Amino acid sequence: MSKNKQVEVAVIGAGPGGYAAAFRAADLGKKVVLIDRDPNLGGVCLNRGCIPSKALLHISKVMDEAKALSKMGVTYNEPKIDLKAIREHKNRIVNQLNGGIAKMAKARSVETIEGVAKFKSNNELMVETKEGSRLITFENCIIASGSTSAMIPGVLSDHPSILTSKTALDLVDLPERLLVVGGGVIGLELGQVYATLGSSVSVVEFLPNLVPGADQDIIRPLQRKLKKQFKSIILSSKVLNIEAKKDSSLEVTIEGKVGRSKEVYDKVLIAVGRKPNTELLKLENTGISLDELGFIDVDVYQRTAVKNIFAIGDIVGNPMLAHKATHEGKVAAEVASGRPSAMDARVIPSVIYTDPEVAWVGLTEVEAKKNEIMYEKGEFPWAASGRAIAVGANQGKTKILFDPETKKVLGVGIVGPSAGDIISEGALAIEMGADAVDVGLTVHPHPTLGETIGMAAEAFEGTITDLYVPKK
Repeated sequence: MSKNKQVEVAVIGAGPGGYAAAFRAADLGKKVVLIDRDPNLGGVCLNRGCIPSKALLHISKVMDEAKALSKMGVTYNEPKIDLKAIREHKNRIVNQLNGGIAKMAKARSVETIEGVAKFKSNNELMVETKEGSRLITFENCIIASGSTSAMIPGVLSDHPSILTSKTALDLVDLPERLLVVGGGVIGLELGQVYATLGSSVSVVEFLPNLVPGADQDIIRPLQRKLKKQFKSIILSSKVLNIEAKKDSSLEVTIEGKVGRSKEVYDKVLIAVGRKPNTELLKLENTGISLDELGFIDVDVYQRTAVKNIFAIGDIVGNPMLAHKATHEGKVAAEVASGRPSAMDARVIPSVIYTDPEVAWVGLTEVEAKKNEIMYEKGEFPWAASGRAIAVGANQGKTKILFDPETKKVLGVGIVGPSAGDIISEGALAIEMGADAVDVGLTVHPHPTLGETIGMAAEAFEGTITDLYVPKK
């Protein structure tokens, strides 16, 4: 292995965006090197995020469903939890996917390097590996170095009882009392896992609502469920201080509307968002520019201010989602390979993989009201869905926002089991410019949860027979 290397495309970061970019460029005939500081490919999503969390959420959902069966006449004994076996199960899934990505890299002749990449110039990288430094000269470079968990300023981040999403997924033990700081997607998903496995979980959120930015009508059924599962949900409050006790527990000072309070927890999970991984890249050695939030500025071709350097995924800004990164990675690879391509996705769906699941795509009512965008709405309550009632999901709901003039779909929100799977139909409807008639006249299979999309369109059109909607 020579220390110096010349390549057509260098990709920094082997997450969903990075490996998609590397593989697409290789498929287009480019000589590609893929650099990541971890020994395993897949990035945060596969190794410390989306995939392991879904493995644990699946376990917690089945446990909860088994418990709920007692109302339907089937009773199980209390579950026995073997944390070691759960960790091994989660790790097997991750390892299987790691192996699959490594095989795909090999099949495409993409060279992988384990190390930390730093820019030396607009066409050179210095990669620090275990064997020493390597100079990589590139024609084009794609930055896909992702993000890391943000911490609360002044909080002792290196204390073993302070968890991040990464260490929470390691599932070393089950704390008796767990405080989750941050009522967003990551905090609620992991909080629900720990609550189902037996921890007493409290959540504190700085803003007045859980999952700020999402419409509260689709969050409400989830919040009702979490109120039963969690010890407390503390809104409009902030953590002022976390003090370590001698027994490794943590005393947390929280300030809310009614003043300050102190409470002791065994562990505290910090889930207050993520920050872009730019600090190790030595971007000052390039002509790349950052925006005011520290994200890399890019155009629709994923190009930075330097024509031959592209950036994708979390490092270019919100939404920080794996599926966004993958699409951006393919665009960057195609443009770097001389193909006509641009990131022109109309919408990017969001999903909270809790029980019940919450998903939305396109315009939300929050955004519409904030930006004074006119819309009309069709809703279908799952209490009128035979399938939802049969599976105990009658708290669910599907709503579609329409353009008042063209009747085209502007946004979709869903809460209930499989919301994350059903939302793709909403994304496709917006991407294809479908209107209420298109959606309502599409024959959906019955009885399914997916047919609630068609029902919401019919409710809007006034053609629905599964509900009685008084004439306007």
